[in-house]
Amino acid sequence: MSGDGPRTVRAGGRTVEIHRPGKVLFPGDGGAGEYTKGDLADYHLAVAPYMLPHLRGRPLMLDRRPDGVGGPSFMQKNTPDHYPDWITRADVAKEGGTVTHTVCDSAATLLYLVDQASITLHRWLSRTTRTGHPDRLVFDLDPAVDDFETVREAARLLGELLVELKLPSALMTTGSRGLHVIVPLTGRHDFDEVRAFAREVADTLAGAHSDRLTTAARKKDRGDRLYLDVQRNAYAQTAVAPCTVRALPGAPVAVPISWDQLDDPALHARRWTVADAVEQVRTDPWAGLLSRGRSLVPARRRLAGLR
Repeated sequence: MSGDGPRTVRAGGRTVEIHRPGKVLFPGDGGAGEYTKGDLADYHLAVAPYMLPHLRGRPLMLDRRPDGVGGPSFMQKNTPDHYPDWITRADVAKEGGTVTHTVCDSAATLLYLVDQASITLHRWLSRTTRTGHPDRLVFDLDPAVDDFETVREAARLLGELLVELKLPSALMTTGSRGLHVIVPLTGRHDFDEVRAFAREVADTLAGAHSDRLTTAARKKDRGDRLYLDVQRNAYAQTAVAPCTVRALPGAPVAVPISWDQLDDPALHARRWTVADAVEQVRTDPWAGLLSRGRSLVPARRRLAGLR
């Protein structure tokens, strides 16, 4: 948009410029809402107090869409040299070297990433202080087709099993097709242990409901069954962050919900957008759940007793 000068935003004691705030990033095709870069800045400024606790101290991978969701995209792991020096960076080991990831620990950083057209923030399940030891375990409920009723049913079954294992869990819409079920951990187990446990849980559930659920990694082996995906529980893998926007029509948001909300007939994976997600997030549906990390040792014993 010609003549669309930068907008200055004050956030956490810093001033951030949002360039071309009138640039449309979500065109509003097919009846979906139209949203600009300025709209995304407003959303992130409002949601920052609730979103930042889920981002602080975690390496990020950024889904950047400089020309909006209809244009080219790229996934950014390494922090460009031109990023301001006040943005936190973390050198993380990879095979044959390191990657300097961006870490979002302030509202100013969040807004700067919006200015860079970072639509979706994907976060590590571990922190920069102990990258090899996750303090989150994630089950991704991925339906074969866009049918939320199958997701709702799978979430209920998984939630019941986690209760039997005496593991607390939090529920989140993905803003796409499914749900994430998140289990807080102590951070004492490494990724191999966590993924092995998650796979055992998923295999147990899929074995009991083999007509509806599967852990088959290949799509051709799944048929019309919902995929219980545990592959994110590995070193250098990521999951969409709570409150992040997805690069889909209408700017849907990955939103924390309570288990009670699973019964709401109006619920679906794209239920909230940047227009109304803050209202839901402010209800604090997780209410401190993720601060109570668990060891997997007792849960492993309980799971073995069920198999």
